[in-house]
Amino acid sequence: MSRFRGLWQASVTATKRALAWNVEDMMPTSEKCIFNFNSKEEINKWHLYSDSEYGGLSSASLEIADSASGLTGIFSGNLSTELAGDSRWKINRSGFCGMRSKKFNGFIDLDAYDTISMRLRGDGRCYISTVYTENWVNSPAQQEDNSWQAFLIVPKGHWHTVKVPLSRYLPTWRGNVIDVNLEMNPSRIVGMSLSVNAEGGVPGAQTGPGDFRLEIDWIKGLRTL
Repeated sequence: MSRFRGLWQASVTATKRALAWNVEDMMPTSEKCIFNFNSKEEINKWHLYSDSEYGGLSSASLEIADSASGLTGIFSGNLSTELAGDSRWKINRSGFCGMRSKKFNGFIDLDAYDTISMRLRGDGRCYISTVYTENWVNSPAQQEDNSWQAFLIVPKGHWHTVKVPLSRYLPTWRGNVIDVNLEMNPSRIVGMSLSVNAEGGVPGAQTGPGDFRLEIDWIKGLRTL
């Protein structure tokens, strides 16, 4: 009987350990790295855009730099509110540049996370963080990704970790906030972008045409709740 009890207790103990291991294994980590700007391969996951595609004169670049923090990405350029004299485009405004990630192979699933975190070193300008999710309209006539945007305030001259709750990202349509009752689906993220405008932003941020520079170390999803 004592031998049976010993085997039974050993079995119960082993089962408890297995269950504990399985539960811990299923729990998401506290953070998930989405982008790490530490190599040319990582930089190649992004493409640039600006008003120059529509007759504007702004320009941008994305390069790798070796700093005291190691290899980081530098998104920089010049914002111009002027239009080319021979432009055939009619746009409402110029003075914008951005960098957008290329299409993921599948989706980034951030359903277990509630915050986007970025380690940045800015220049006093206001930047815009955009999260793109799979379109909720299943129609050939409407194939653009859903976009959700939040302003980033990055102090000038030193590294700063910006944390933006996903709940603060507002639904937008071509850069304008739309008044709809929608919730982001963080399990179906198809891309991200960072952009900057010559005008607008938040009070106190540097505005106007001229140079911009944003240094980027990484972008992560955080679980804070």
